[in-house]
Amino acid sequence: MSDFPTKARVVIIGGGVVGCSSLYHLAKKGWTDCVLLEKNELTAGSTWHAAGNVPTFSNSWAIMNMQRYSTELYSRLADEVDYPMNYHVSGSIRLAHSKERMQEFEHAMSMGRYQGIPMEMWTPEEAKERYPFLETHDLEGVLYDPTDGDIDPSQLTQALAKGARDLGQKIIRFCPATKVTQHDDGTWTVHTEKGDIACDYVVNAAGYYAQRVGEWFKPFGGRTVPAMVMSHQYLLTDEIPEIEAWSKESGGKLPLLRDVDISYYLRQEKNGFNLGPYEPNCKGHWMTEEDPMPEDFSFQLWNDDLDRIEDIVTDAMERVPLMATSGVGRVINGPIPYAPDGLPLIGPMPGVINAFEAHTFTFGIAQGGGAGKVLAEWIVDGHTEWDMWAVDPRRYTDYTDQDYCNQKGMEVYGNEYAMHFPHHEWPAARDKKVSPVHAKVKELGGVMGAYNGWERANWFAQPGDDTSPEATHTWGRSGPWEQRVKEECENVRDHCGVLNLPGFSRFWIQGDGADDWLRGFCTGGIPKAGRMNLIYVSDERGRILTELSCIRLAENNFVLITAATAQWHDGDLIRNSVPQGVTIRETTTERDTLIVTGPMSRNVLSGITDADLQQGWLTHQFATVAGQDAFLIRVSFAGELGWEIHAENDAMPAIYDAVLAAGAKPFGMYALNSLRIEKGYRAWKGDLSTDYSLLEGGLGRFVKLDKPQDFVGKAAIQNEKQQGVKKSFVTLIVDAGEVDAPYMSCIWNGDVIVGETTSGAWGYRIGASVALGMVRADLAAPGTELEVEIYGQKCRAVVQEDQPLWDPANERLRA
Repeated sequence: MSDFPTKARVVIIGGGVVGCSSLYHLAKKGWTDCVLLEKNELTAGSTWHAAGNVPTFSNSWAIMNMQRYSTELYSRLADEVDYPMNYHVSGSIRLAHSKERMQEFEHAMSMGRYQGIPMEMWTPEEAKERYPFLETHDLEGVLYDPTDGDIDPSQLTQALAKGARDLGQKIIRFCPATKVTQHDDGTWTVHTEKGDIACDYVVNAAGYYAQRVGEWFKPFGGRTVPAMVMSHQYLLTDEIPEIEAWSKESGGKLPLLRDVDISYYLRQEKNGFNLGPYEPNCKGHWMTEEDPMPEDFSFQLWNDDLDRIEDIVTDAMERVPLMATSGVGRVINGPIPYAPDGLPLIGPMPGVINAFEAHTFTFGIAQGGGAGKVLAEWIVDGHTEWDMWAVDPRRYTDYTDQDYCNQKGMEVYGNEYAMHFPHHEWPAARDKKVSPVHAKVKELGGVMGAYNGWERANWFAQPGDDTSPEATHTWGRSGPWEQRVKEECENVRDHCGVLNLPGFSRFWIQGDGADDWLRGFCTGGIPKAGRMNLIYVSDERGRILTELSCIRLAENNFVLITAATAQWHDGDLIRNSVPQGVTIRETTTERDTLIVTGPMSRNVLSGITDADLQQGWLTHQFATVAGQDAFLIRVSFAGELGWEIHAENDAMPAIYDAVLAAGAKPFGMYALNSLRIEKGYRAWKGDLSTDYSLLEGGLGRFVKLDKPQDFVGKAAIQNEKQQGVKKSFVTLIVDAGEVDAPYMSCIWNGDVIVGETTSGAWGYRIGASVALGMVRADLAAPGTELEVEIYGQKCRAVVQEDQPLWDPANERLRA
């Protein structure tokens, strides 16, 4: 091929809507020397048989941002690239059968309003007026989104492709990539059947083939992509005269209907219906040796399997009886990739430099526009406008074996529209990572939750407590756990509690230059030998990238400890920045942790350890506990006198038994969350995210602008300090009633949204509902009265002093 490109800045593997959107957005950012490879024709994978719905609704702030951007892009794209498209903005209605569903809708509507999406809540009668064929007798209410609609997936993809080509990008069809090679300088060669292409960056946008493409990156630090493939069916009815007549009279389409409690969408398709169910009796494909993934499934479908969806079809006919007057014209049954949480993987490829991912889209048409924007920002700028941890590939680690992916994919698909209640734990594929005292924790009544695959006790049930999944189906604070969490918090306040906390990410850093590197790595100071402190890392904008506990053992010998969920995120961050001569050893899985905390914790430990328990706060020491080697850190996320005990896995059972025998009582993650919020301690990727700068986050004391090191983000923080922050971190006491503020609850000042909560919980030591959040800087003064919107209810909230609500002088911590 005379015009085959041998060099490119970026090579994208995969020609679906996401690959083409990524290519287009790279061009819009000025990178016009990129190449997209497609093994067949554009749209040959999931894109071509996609239904093409384009909702904005989500319970995730990041996903809603991405989908909202898609709707904005699609509304202008035809003119922007001069390519005609069928994009119908019909609006949509979501039906609620219960109070809990109405609460979910209210929260989503509140987030949407904050993002500028004019959603509305309707009565069933109002919905009937706008959708006359609807049966409404058993409905609580309806959520209306005027920006919802549908688009032709093939036209959308071709429009993005045309826009990219017009800006200079190259698209090579019928050109399968065969493997990749990375060179010593971090650049790549992408090998194809038509020749090799040298490039700086590679993007895996291979859709349901992403896992196969991902294997090519394993020699360069990669892992098996966590994904599986589901069979998704939707059916198209024959034409219905009543719909044709209604459309002519109204001049438009019926709103797209979603009966989320039954689990289907129903959309006007020409003058008939398109019905798409997400059935609990679902089916995965290509999961066994007897059903292998074919080399090429381009433009292919599976046979119909209508028995699987019969109950949902029947229900839809009862909801919209007009549907029963028509026959089924066609059934589409095609492959849809699923990640274990149902969200796509967009961002840096874990463990591999200069490689990115944009694949495993369950709703690729709705998210494709936003995904291209996000990926282009990540590649070109090194960061994204919105915090996108919800889709970051590094949110998964090594527990996502294929069995896990298959089980979770089936679970997510069968519960596609389910409500994600705060105390509900999904049961599939559990116990992938357990601590050495897991059996003991469960024997003591531990009701478990999964945290980056690690099993931890959320609360401890007593005999007779209801631990059924059904008991968790509430947004409220009250449940079988509430009394137990209260007791656990009070025990930590008055006596001594112990929490088993497996999964801390631990990185041992040593070697000549470790001290200098660390000073330039973080925004603030580092501790003296024998001490520890918190350190923060910012991005180029001065925004909060991560938080780590920094423990200094000697001059050039450190331990960095971070959250379980941050293992691959922070691991990549550290490994990609340390200089030669500095070594990193990770002991995340080899060691376990206990938090022993409360005013009696010194008494509990005194009889079972040779540690010096009089050493002050923020110190550490090697010692023995119950005859076992251990590492003690004098710190407590609960805000009481306490220690973290870190030890090898084999040593932990004896230590745990001894701590319990000495009088400590177990507590769980729900109690810890309550305790840390009373202290104003931030949680990563909730209160601490790249949506906020360090100064906005109230972390100025962890920034040293006068140090000589030019840490990342220093100039931006200096500029922000001169200009003043636009937002400020606040602690609020909220008159919250029965429900505490969830993440991203709107904060109001009169009729104006002025901020958002980042976390909320009941504080059992102070007897009040607490929310942490960000508000407009001029409203952050203590005593300011605002309102927090909690599932549709505006609740009075008062800004507190910039100090912990519990033990503001930290006297108990230092005792």
